[in-house]
Amino acid sequence: MLNISDLRAAYGESEVLHGLDLNVAPGEIIAIMGRNGMGKTTLMKTLMGIVPARSGAVAVEGADVTGMKPYQRVANGIAYVPQGRMIFSSMTVQENVETGLTVTGEKSVPSDIYELFPVLLEMKGRRGGNLSGGQQQQLAIARALASKPKVLLLDEPTEGIQPSIIREMARTLRRIRDEKGLSIVVSEQVLSFALDVADRVVVIENGNFVHDSPRDGIDEARVSKFLSV
Repeated sequence: MLNISDLRAAYGESEVLHGLDLNVAPGEIIAIMGRNGMGKTTLMKTLMGIVPARSGAVAVEGADVTGMKPYQRVANGIAYVPQGRMIFSSMTVQENVETGLTVTGEKSVPSDIYELFPVLLEMKGRRGGNLSGGQQQQLAIARALASKPKVLLLDEPTEGIQPSIIREMARTLRRIRDEKGLSIVVSEQVLSFALDVADRVVVIENGNFVHDSPRDGIDEARVSKFLSV
């Protein structure tokens, strides 16, 4: 569903991603783990086209999107929930979700999105800025799902969210995968969340993938060592 081959990205002359290869199967959830500054967010932004790739290729369901602008990648099936959520705080919940419809041609939000996030249905008319951190995260995911993606990218979704909401988010992401059949790539520092949600855990260190393991049989101590400062 998502194929990354020899992907390199740089800020100016400083290369940050060093020839990454990754295949994400249909319906697979992969957690990209690593400490701050190891390349997780740069990888997400490069997959989305916000940071241009220096070389290598990104394909969605066999279609090369490497040279495409971000909005073209959305039309080709990639949705992105950025770090910090980046919702439109002055717009209502419903208006926020509707911004995700631009590539589908639909005029109203599909009801199944509100079924996934009942709290958003209750708060449809409330401004996004008045929601809690956990509710804003649900709103950002709902907005991304409105574009009917094949691949959902989530950058540090648990940041600043209380533990009970984190557990609920893991359940919701698995449900989204099961019901919509899409692939999910989530960047994360919280190992318990990654083990809760992911089928596979990949560790990034200094712009290289250094560990790749299915969740079943993962060496938690080894992964924890990569994550400790």
